[in-house]
Amino acid sequence: MMVRRKLNKKSKHRRAMFRNMLTEFFRHERIETSLPKAKELQPLAEKMITTAETSNLKNRRTVHEELKDKDVVKKLFDEIAPRFSDRSGGYTRILKMYPRRGDGSERAILELVE
Repeated sequence: MMVRRKLNKKSKHRRAMFRNMLTEFFRHERIETSLPKAKELQPLAEKMITTAETSNLKNRRTVHEELKDKDVVKKLFDEIAPRFSDRSGGYTRILKMYPRRGDGSERAILELVE
């Protein structure tokens, strides 16, 4: 898992945060977060879907190593990846939202393209 932005987090915290965000993203097929986090999460999600398009044991183990949730891995391989089998990329999109009221942080929605 390669991350470009540090987001004021230690590397272990950042890795765990993105692992949790990826799991929830594939569980709900969309996630609301800050814009920098969404920009970091998008390529990770795209790579997971590309890996899941070829369903074999090696790819399942690779994805399960990152997501750690059997149900989400099953959903990714059985439901999400087959939807995008005819597409060569661009599985997700980022929609910008209003700034957060408390600190003015830019918000965004990361969702799967239909």
